Amino acid sequence: MNSHVQAYRASLLHFRNDPAFDEHATQWHSDGLLIVADGKIVAAGDYSKLAATLPAASSDYVLFDYRGKIITPGFIDTHVHYPQTDIIGSPAPGLLPWLNTYTFPAERRFESGEHASEVADFFLAELLRNGTTTAAVYCTVHPQSVDAFFTRSSELNLRMVAGKCLMDRNAPDFLRDTAESGVRESEELIQRWHNKGRQHYAITVRFAPTSTPQQLKLAGELATQYPDTYIQTHVAENTDEVKWVKELYPDARSYLDVYDGYGLMRQRALYAHCIWLDDQDRARMAATQSAATLCPTSNLFLGSGLFDFANADKLRMPVSLATDVGGGTSFSMLQTMNELYKVGRMAGTHLSAQRMFYLATLGGARALQLEGKIGNFAAGCDADFIVLDPKCTPLLARRSATTESLEEQLFALAILADDRAIAATYSAGACVHTR
Repeated sequence: MNSHVQAYRASLLHFRNDPAFDEHATQWHSDGLLIVADGKIVAAGDYSKLAATLPAASSDYVLFDYRGKIITPGFIDTHVHYPQTDIIGSPAPGLLPWLNTYTFPAERRFESGEHASEVADFFLAELLRNGTTTAAVYCTVHPQSVDAFFTRSSELNLRMVAGKCLMDRNAPDFLRDTAESGVRESEELIQRWHNKGRQHYAITVRFAPTSTPQQLKLAGELATQYPDTYIQTHVAENTDEVKWVKELYPDARSYLDVYDGYGLMRQRALYAHCIWLDDQDRARMAATQSAATLCPTSNLFLGSGLFDFANADKLRMPVSLATDVGGGTSFSMLQTMNELYKVGRMAGTHLSAQRMFYLATLGGARALQLEGKIGNFAAGCDADFIVLDPKCTPLLARRSATTESLEEQLFALAILADDRAIAATYSAGACVHTR
């Protein structure tokens, strides 16, 4: 039997644009058909229109009947720390004490490649169980932590972004590199892993306080030398951190300006948190197409602050959604939407469910400059998708039965659902998780 063509019948949801700025952005087919061949999307649309395009002989394709469920692109988590998996839910009065008490000791264990591989296995399984098919991942300062992660990711044929942390000051001795060794090891990892299959490398500055000016300078030069790599770091997460950066870099106009001064703002640059920015910073993010990765569960858990949607949208600052495990409290992008909505309300913004699903799919792809490869069901995209079950719990089933619009149904999923709603996860057309 020729089984390289697969067809999936279900309700289909994906996006062509940000629903906040385009009333025609949402693509919804209540009785839809997704056609996949050789790990790529062939077509997505109404079942009534596409069924006739399937091969004439039923032996030439496989049909999966998911009626009653919703198929969406796989979730894209644009900021997450795999070495912090084991310290999720650890108590601390704020970011800096949390780093010193829990994070740095946990990361020390990644000196062991065996430990790194075991954690990577669990971490990737947890992503897939929660419907996340692509993530921008922080490893530790140890190159072996990166090798372990990419080895496991490539074995599963997942599209992942990851990198070794650069840290040459203000961290324990056992987690420091030097400006020169950190960039040298990063370049070796770029050459070993970047664009190998579906793996992508991110030049990973932990955050400005743990890098000397020389390390930031060399990181910026490396980013210029390898312009299609990613850059990932943290910025303006809490007020104590902002004050510390001002003491360390007194000549910079702002925290974000520190990175800009070293050539670290461009397309494929991912900036976590972005809470304590001003409009000049936000305009600079928009001008350089550097993307904010919003981490609501982490920001609430650590008491860092509330993201300002109104001013970010006013200046069209690129934004995406992230869990930030282990400062974040859930691997579930659905639970992260729940907290994102509340953060928006506290800051005076009402986020539609459609926009939240956009941020978790095409918004993430755009932040990663991977639109056309992942994030929606345009023909030729990778077949990375998930099957959502709106009846996965008694409460969600009861609420779903009374919804009167697509927005109400998606909002119920965003507020009430979690990993139990992920009936199946597919990566490059292969089923990599079933509930």
